[in-house]
Amino acid sequence: EKRTMTLIEKNGYHDSVYINAAKIFQGIHTKKHKDRILVRYGDDSVSPMLTFKDEYFQRVSYELAFNALKYQDLLEEILLDSCVYPCHSIPDELTSLLVVMLYDLQERKFQAREIFDEEEPVTEVRKIEHYLYSFRTKLAAALARCRIKHDALSIECFLPETIRKQAQRASALPLCVWINTFKISLQDVFGDLKKKGFTRVESVSDLDRYTYCMDQHCNDVLVFPSSLKEELLNLDLFADCKLLLQ
Repeated sequence: EKRTMTLIEKNGYHDSVYINAAKIFQGIHTKKHKDRILVRYGDDSVSPMLTFKDEYFQRVSYELAFNALKYQDLLEEILLDSCVYPCHSIPDELTSLLVVMLYDLQERKFQAREIFDEEEPVTEVRKIEHYLYSFRTKLAAALARCRIKHDALSIECFLPETIRKQAQRASALPLCVWINTFKISLQDVFGDLKKKGFTRVESVSDLDRYTYCMDQHCNDVLVFPSSLKEELLNLDLFADCKLLLQ
């Protein structure tokens, strides 16, 4: 199931991920001055109860929430410019969910989310999803107007330069992977990776495409090129939790 979740990540998430991401976002969103508030987020005085199915659900929930936070101003502008917000049928308590799901919808190029039969539906998520998708053309047009207005080739251009540079540095860092020695030995990992076409090299400076090396200080840690993240997470070794992404 974990491997399946990784593969369909680009087609949307389970309902529980959106709910948890919205709760996280509710507590971290940027609060505007009273005379500048156009989008209202309801009461956030009570700490939300977060329930994660596993480490994967926890990771993607936080990723989604912090991505929505990075683009909060843009997402709010899209909602207002498209006249999708405000809406009398959507209370302020669901605004965080609206923003989080809008970020994910534009990431999917406003395409429909893939729904899985085994997924337990969450009423609020399905309500917001249906509402946003019914206005997808207006939302896409509003995003296009924002990009033209700000002369932005992509939404990344809306980020401050310092944040863009941080993201670029982070994306270029090698991936550190723990070997779960309770489930597999180092030699079996080496053999499995070799069958998958990976070559072991001596150091981080030698990393290039399908290569990896041992960490110099921890003999149960492997280092891979940053470009391989998606492919690595789709390996059986990760799906079976024999390798764990740090």
